Amino acid sequence: MEPSSSFLFHAVILLAAAVVMVPIARRLGLGAVLGYLLAGVLVGPQVLGALADPRSVLTISEIGVVMLLFLLGLELSPARLWAMRRVLFGLGATQLTLVTLVFAAAALALGLPLVAALVAGFGLALSSTAFALQILGERAEIASEHGRAAFGVSLFQDLVAIPVLALIPLLAAGEVAQSERPAWQSLALVFGSILAVVVSGRYLLRPLFRVVAESRIVELFAATALLVVLGTAALMQSAGLSMGLGAFIAGVLLADSEYRHELESHIEPIKGLLLGLFFVGVGMNLDLRLLAAAPATIGGIVLVVLLMQVLVMWAVGRYFRYSHRAALLLAALLASGSEFAFVVYATAERAGLLATDVAAKLNLVVALAMAATPLLVALVARIGERLGTRGASARAFDELPGDRVDVVIAGFGRVGQIPGRLLAANRIPYTVIEPSADQVDFSRRFGSVVHYGDPARPEILRAARVGEARVFVLAIDDPEHSVRVARTLRRLYPELPVIARARNRQHAFALMDLGIGCIIRETLLSSLEMGRQMLEAMGDPAAAEKIERFRAFDERLLAEQHLLHTDEAALIQSAQQARLELEALFEAAADSGGHERAGD
Repeated sequence: MEPSSSFLFHAVILLAAAVVMVPIARRLGLGAVLGYLLAGVLVGPQVLGALADPRSVLTISEIGVVMLLFLLGLELSPARLWAMRRVLFGLGATQLTLVTLVFAAAALALGLPLVAALVAGFGLALSSTAFALQILGERAEIASEHGRAAFGVSLFQDLVAIPVLALIPLLAAGEVAQSERPAWQSLALVFGSILAVVVSGRYLLRPLFRVVAESRIVELFAATALLVVLGTAALMQSAGLSMGLGAFIAGVLLADSEYRHELESHIEPIKGLLLGLFFVGVGMNLDLRLLAAAPATIGGIVLVVLLMQVLVMWAVGRYFRYSHRAALLLAALLASGSEFAFVVYATAERAGLLATDVAAKLNLVVALAMAATPLLVALVARIGERLGTRGASARAFDELPGDRVDVVIAGFGRVGQIPGRLLAANRIPYTVIEPSADQVDFSRRFGSVVHYGDPARPEILRAARVGEARVFVLAIDDPEHSVRVARTLRRLYPELPVIARARNRQHAFALMDLGIGCIIRETLLSSLEMGRQMLEAMGDPAAAEKIERFRAFDERLLAEQHLLHTDEAALIQSAQQARLELEALFEAAADSGGHERAGD
């Protein structure tokens, strides 16, 4: 087969395998990374044998890793790092150090040299940022206490992985000593290369991109971005360092520039494709014969790795005063193997720090750990939920001050905090009752006076002297819990004015059934404001009037649909009829406005 046709044939096979396996893996909840790994295993020499040389695939796809590090650098402005310093350099540093030392000690006990043991332990200590963010997004917990902590720890791991990748070639046995240059010249070349990237990035990159941007040639901007990424990578490689270090430094230097988003838009698609190709190459290199030869041994190692990750991260979370539930969920999210581990082991193997068979076992353990992560997270999350429920019942409710206040707020999350800040700014006394212990602890760290308790319980309401308050603000996020609180309020204090938050129309209907008169649908006003600005941007002079007409119509429709919300068929028919009525309402208003202008 001709070289050109061979390359084309291999490219078709790789793309076809990825296109088939990645959607299947995503559908099974395994994530895209495992999909690429499975695609590599499928077309590799140990299964179908469609591609017999996985090393060539890894060599080409390393450019994807370089681009990944460049984009990571673009996300890390110094101001953002400083704002996250507690999680990054406290929680993240402690977790990574402890887990690395634990696994490195185990590797030493198994006979690995010190440097190789440290590299092996470091790779096993890394966690998958992609997995963590994917699971948090599916559970709608990115903004939660453990969600923010997981993101910070993952970010710290990514940061530390950069210098580790850069130092691996220098740590290799005899790397400097075997060079034709003296050691001091090699070190001077290393630091000189880093300095050259920093200086050129500081004083040359922005002017360069400014000139290219003024040309308004899209492909030229993309070519310039590739030149910067690959040029800095080549410079670092010539100095004996990791290719990704130069790209990462260049990305950090451009993080605050006006070209950041434009660079991301050009690099991201190429990065995604080549990085996927890298994971396919890793999958092709996975030695499944090791698993077949000793399934119990490999499986035991995977279980030990996951268990140690969970135990250490849980202990670190508790040390930093996270609740039992938050610490356990954080440990589950960070227990998985990492995409960066494959990069670390591939770099260490090339540099001679890790023997081929050791790197093969480590890659297999990381891949299996990633495969087991979705099941582990589901199991540990369920245990965490039960512990959280038990912890909530075991933790005593706070003793409420019992002072007379004008306002009582139930729920102090993203909605309840706003009325609280408004009251505090006007020096109006108020009491906050929050049913989530995690939210109470989080709010107190920012200086808010929040009391832990369940506002659905009559004794809590009496202790807060709710009957003497002028207004009760019901801002609890969970609709079912919110309705329970409203039911208790209406039974004990039927005359008390209640302003209730509703997540959606069904929640609003349930509150209306209890006689709650003032209901604020949490996204309605912001959506109406967005609609007003949309119409104004389109040049509509009557935008504000139309939005007010829509709001009044929707409030009236809500009251009408409340009478039949238990009948789904009638509710659907009402919604369809409402669309026609709304169109007629706006057409009549437009005709009326036209006649008035004509009369003028």
